[in-house]
Amino acid sequence: MGVDYYKVLGVDRNASDDDLKKAYRKLAMKWHPDKNPNNKKDAEAKFKQISEAYDVLSDSQKKTVYDQFGEEGLKGGVPPPGAGGPGAGSTYFSAGEGATPFRFNTRNADDIFAEFFGFSPPFGAPGGGRTSRFGSAFTDDIFASSFGEGGGGGGASMHQSAPRKEAPIQQNLPCSLEDIYKGATKKMKISREVADASGKRMQVQEILTINIKPGWKKGTKITFQGKGNEYPGVIPADLVFILDEKPHKVFSRDGNDLIVTHKISLIEALTGSTVHLTTLDGRNLTIPINNVVSPTSEHVVQGEGMPLPKDPSKKGNLRIKFDIKFPARLTATQKSGLKELLSGS
Repeated sequence: MGVDYYKVLGVDRNASDDDLKKAYRKLAMKWHPDKNPNNKKDAEAKFKQISEAYDVLSDSQKKTVYDQFGEEGLKGGVPPPGAGGPGAGSTYFSAGEGATPFRFNTRNADDIFAEFFGFSPPFGAPGGGRTSRFGSAFTDDIFASSFGEGGGGGGASMHQSAPRKEAPIQQNLPCSLEDIYKGATKKMKISREVADASGKRMQVQEILTINIKPGWKKGTKITFQGKGNEYPGVIPADLVFILDEKPHKVFSRDGNDLIVTHKISLIEALTGSTVHLTTLDGRNLTIPINNVVSPTSEHVVQGEGMPLPKDPSKKGNLRIKFDIKFPARLTATQKSGLKELLSGS
């Protein structure tokens, strides 16, 4: 089963929400890295494991998957009952039939801590000091007075931090060269968790429209603000789609240029040939090659490359490279003939 989350929190399988909160609060206070300056590395690992255990067991859908399939089943994306997605409590993408969903990781340990105590001191503050987000020394006295350590208090009575925005969540967006050449519209279904007015979390689905502009380059980012999961005290992450180019059977891309490799015989290389191509927008090109072609030759057709992103009315070039097929063997007569023909060249 992997990690036993129940054992990590020291609770049984029938633990109530209050039991889970009480266990988390006690253990998080004990193992927070800033409370363990002499054993910070081990404390940080323990603190993160405690936070992950609470994140899973306090979420009914994640808990259902964990109880049935264990840690590997949960992290492998087994869908919870009725969730319609690959993981309980996860945000995921689906690009239609046959698409592979993308699930987000469990919540950040600092964010869970902040929900309980109002702020979460960062690990490894600059200079080795232990400074809170409010600029004050992060001492045991502040731990005790702000968090009610030993007194049963759970909320922060003295300080409240500004909401912290989650780091952007990135997902590749594979597109064909045809889509990038002509421009296209992609529909992406996402599923994420939001909170209603009462704070209850629910899973909602939404269709995002992504307009691919002609000539966009690999690595172009399309950002949807605040479309990640919603949690108290945390600004939802932005969803960032990163344009990726699918391999094409004919063309490859080099900046704004398109490259194609054309196979020709040695006779064609010496005497000329014709290249027939279908462009990415469906036009048929006939390109005569009249010059002698060497193995390093490249024939350039102006204006038949990719549209320029800033001005799609203009295009890069089409560059034709050649793969010359040399004969495997020549007869004595052929060699003699070639020598005679080429002797004056």
